[in-house]
Amino acid sequence: MKFVHWLVFGCVVALPLSASAQWQWLDKNGKKVFSDQAPPPDIPEKSILRRVGPPPAARSTANPNVDAVPDEASADAASKAGAPLKPTGVDKELEEKTKKAEADEKAKQAAETAKATKAKADNCVLARQGKATVDSGVRIAKVNAKGEREIMDDTARAAEQKRIQSVIDSDCK
Repeated sequence: MKFVHWLVFGCVVALPLSASAQWQWLDKNGKKVFSDQAPPPDIPEKSILRRVGPPPAARSTANPNVDAVPDEASADAASKAGAPLKPTGVDKELEEKTKKAEADEKAKQAAETAKATKAKADNCVLARQGKATVDSGVRIAKVNAKGEREIMDDTARAAEQKRIQSVIDSDCK
């Protein structure tokens, strides 16, 4: 039973050690800062004294979406020159989202173009039918603003023929 008491006592004593600060860095004034949260992004890598997990291989401040996976040729050249490895490539998820958005936009434009083409074709068919009716010479009645029927005279028929012809010229190409 004494062993269990010592085990519990050891766990209780070791418990505060896990709650200690996990990050340590020097701030802009040169003071040491201890925290359980990561330092702000404006703190340079060289000022971080202790961190959670391993240090990053290469941290790019210019473009955070760049992967730190260099190809073999650039790794060999960098190791020979003594220079640090530079990150290459782009974020694959971002690239896929961009391609998907472009494809969606193209599909949307194609659908709009098809819709406009269909509307023009329908207008063309209706205009040709209307022209055939007006050219046939039968009496045509229209309803005026008061709701009364009026028979088209020759001037109204000529105006209607011009209007229909302009629709045919614009939509039937």
